[in-house]
Amino acid sequence: MNIGILKETAPSERRVALTPGGVQTLVSLSAVVYVERNAGALSFFTDDEYTNAGAVIVYSPEEVINRSDIVLKIAPPADSELKILHEGQTLFSALHLAISKRKTIETLLEKRVTAIGYELIENEHGELPIVQTMAEIAGQISIQVAAHYLQARQGGRGVLLGSIPGVPAADVLILGAGTVGRTAARVALGVGAKVMIIDKNISRLREVENLFQWRIATAVSDQYNIDRAVREADALIGAVLLKGEKTPHLVSEELVKQMKPGSVIVDISIDQGGCVETSRPTTLTDPVYITHGVVHYCVPNTPASVPRTATVGWTNVTLPFLREATELGMEQVLRTNIGLSKGVCTFQGCCTNRAAAKAFNLKIEDIQPLLNSSLTTTRQERS
Repeated sequence: MNIGILKETAPSERRVALTPGGVQTLVSLSAVVYVERNAGALSFFTDDEYTNAGAVIVYSPEEVINRSDIVLKIAPPADSELKILHEGQTLFSALHLAISKRKTIETLLEKRVTAIGYELIENEHGELPIVQTMAEIAGQISIQVAAHYLQARQGGRGVLLGSIPGVPAADVLILGAGTVGRTAARVALGVGAKVMIIDKNISRLREVENLFQWRIATAVSDQYNIDRAVREADALIGAVLLKGEKTPHLVSEELVKQMKPGSVIVDISIDQGGCVETSRPTTLTDPVYITHGVVHYCVPNTPASVPRTATVGWTNVTLPFLREATELGMEQVLRTNIGLSKGVCTFQGCCTNRAAAKAFNLKIEDIQPLLNSSLTTTRQERS
């Protein structure tokens, strides 16, 4: 099995798809791993470390892709990378096809690439392990970001998240009680903020209240509760996730106009469209803008601000899938590992992702019958 690791080219993307330790594991299973020069530099992994782990350093994305059966990257593929991919290859990448350009999925289909979206892969418990790991990072960072931009010199309303004697703490509103929301709540409580979480799932709200021993307020996600809470918030954390689908706008532009001047929105949902109508993607080099007097931080790859932590965490959850693929072959592991197969968005020219098919009016195919058909074809060719 030949595996290639591309250097990321997306703005401010500092992560790399695999650590040297991950590479060493795959090499020990007889894989040949090609790493683009300086792919790990921004995560502080040197080419020498990859070489010592058994990788082969190559000097262009073309060389990585052309030599590899499996291509690994973090950010969605750029047009220049899509052009080089060819039939029979497997691409592991964040895809977010439901909010991508139509050209992206058309190219993947035309080239008959097996495209696997990290954000859709499930483990044996039905959880999204890669999303969950990055969400734990993003949840922590969201509160650090909110605290920073609430400072007056950063355009905020000059409010401390925690309290001091005689001065109440800031109000932090978190939309979504998933991993981002729970992690953000833990950090916000840790600095002394007043925290409210809104979610449509009563069971999740019950879990959150038990987890934090009733030190936070919770409310069901309806427009009345959202409107009241948003107007009172000093910091709003957007932590809404619909698997593989575009995030709905829970906060309208009209409601943003009614927020306190200098309040802060940190929309972690932005990588799937954002849950605030006034959100638009920003970058780590230019992370904020002010609309209607409210500071907006809408960085899709927030975990890239701590790239070494993020890369190690990423490797921890992706390596088991890559080990299986190395040992069994890609198609065989997709037949046996249902959680991994749920991440497949395109296979042999067919769209296998429901959200992408709906967004672009494409025919949807079930991945397992396609895999079985491929196996039958292979056996017939051998006989």
